Amino acid sequence: GSRSSKTFKPKKNIPEGSHQYELLKHAEATLGSGNLRQAVMLPEGEDLNEWIAVNTVDFFNQINMLYGTITEFCTESSCPVMSAGPRYEYHWADGTNIKKPIKCSAPKYIDYLMTWVQDQLDDETLFPSKIGVPFPKNFMSVAKTILKRLFRVYAHIYHQHFDSVMRLQEEAHLNTSFKHFIFFVQ
Repeated sequence: GSRSSKTFKPKKNIPEGSHQYELLKHAEATLGSGNLRQAVMLPEGEDLNEWIAVNTVDFFNQINMLYGTITEFCTESSCPVMSAGPRYEYHWADGTNIKKPIKCSAPKYIDYLMTWVQDQLDDETLFPSKIGVPFPKNFMSVAKTILKRLFRVYAHIYHQHFDSVMRLQEEAHLNTSFKHFIFFVQ
């Protein structure tokens, strides 16, 4: 296909041995229990910002992977507008490079979005990776914006590409990922 090589972002790694890595392992262990409600609960004694940061990175990686499996079906011609049905159309603005929201195709929007999220996650002032480095005062609002925008990718996949997801036999993975995401953001 002629998809942008930038759309599928490299997995954001959490350094092994770090506190974030231990939190991710805890999340994966509770996820493996099959109890998604338990998997999203803040572990006792843990920092809420740290927990949100680790899960935000994990959801970015999951959505990135899920979308990566259907990029050949999500093209400029098949998805000329970023939408989740006729009532929900998303326009892109990042507040820095693109200040006024622009209408764009789904693959372009998702490319902008994933690049923007990757930049946020890589910004040590927003998502500090070192223990003892405090999270910024606006961290919760940054994380909420990231999660709100990542939700749009799930919405687009469900509305526009669920038939492809089913043909690829990925619906169980998509549904579990989405259910985990919804429990987490609630």
